[in-house]
Amino acid sequence: MITAYTLDAGTIVEIRCSSEMRIPDLALWVDLFSPTAEERTLAEAWIGTEIPTREEMAAIETSERLYELQSALIMTAVMPLIARNPDPKSAAMTLVATKDRLVSLRHGEPASLAIAVRRIQHEGIPIRSACDILFTLLDAIADRAADVVEECSTEFDAVSSQVFGAGLDTRKSTQYKATIQKIGHIGLKVARMHDACASLERLFLFLSLHAKTLSLNSQQKSAAKALGRDIRSIREHAGGLDARLNFLLDATVGLVNLEQNQIIKIFSVLAVIFLPPTLIASIYGMNFEIMPELAWTYGYPFSIGIMIASVAVTFLYFRWKKLL
Repeated sequence: MITAYTLDAGTIVEIRCSSEMRIPDLALWVDLFSPTAEERTLAEAWIGTEIPTREEMAAIETSERLYELQSALIMTAVMPLIARNPDPKSAAMTLVATKDRLVSLRHGEPASLAIAVRRIQHEGIPIRSACDILFTLLDAIADRAADVVEECSTEFDAVSSQVFGAGLDTRKSTQYKATIQKIGHIGLKVARMHDACASLERLFLFLSLHAKTLSLNSQQKSAAKALGRDIRSIREHAGGLDARLNFLLDATVGLVNLEQNQIIKIFSVLAVIFLPPTLIASIYGMNFEIMPELAWTYGYPFSIGIMIASVAVTFLYFRWKKLL
């Protein structure tokens, strides 16, 4: 699907194009969503350079994601969408930018793109060129990355309050199993966002180094550097959150093990308490012909009394030692 954005009397107008239509020459931005071969060819003819395929977008080498070709910057970065969708082919977005035109190629639906469209159409952001749209889009991407990391931080606070506040009941295995799964889910989101921020940080650095290609003004150059610093701080925040998640996971497993060890300790102490009466019962359970208490009238109550007394003495000893 091709969506073109043109500037008409200071207002950005959205135009849906088909593969049979020609992209308007006055368009500043063309968004390609899962394009067909015909739509890709149409966009390449409009911007004047090749656009990477979906397989090329998934490459991990920096040289394959960020390069200059025919006076255009081709920049591929992993979007915050990867927090929900771990498929790098769907979560990546390629930006092909020249001085006058911009093409975005995507196979997923990142929220940052919808935010950028809303800003340029309804929030009165002044748009004079394709570079203005590019920086509005990049700013929306950085804001979305910060939002996703903040969501992970909020989820972390909720889980940590549950673990260290109300505590976990090990008798309900589903409860602490769900808690550990929740921690793991947050950890995966943070790890993916760490990768996304690293990708975006390289993109902003590349854009700053190739500012002449797009004829960026001083304000746009400063914006590129500021966005790079913002993404770096978001990445550092994600790294710190990842360390706290590891601590929370260790603490959760440790608390569960501690409670389970306490239960095992109680059973072990009870086994020791009942060891003396078991020994007495074993002695009087022997079937020898000559046993002093065998014909004794009070032999049975005597043996029962000794067993009860041994249990009481052992129990009081463990209570005195605060083992029970």
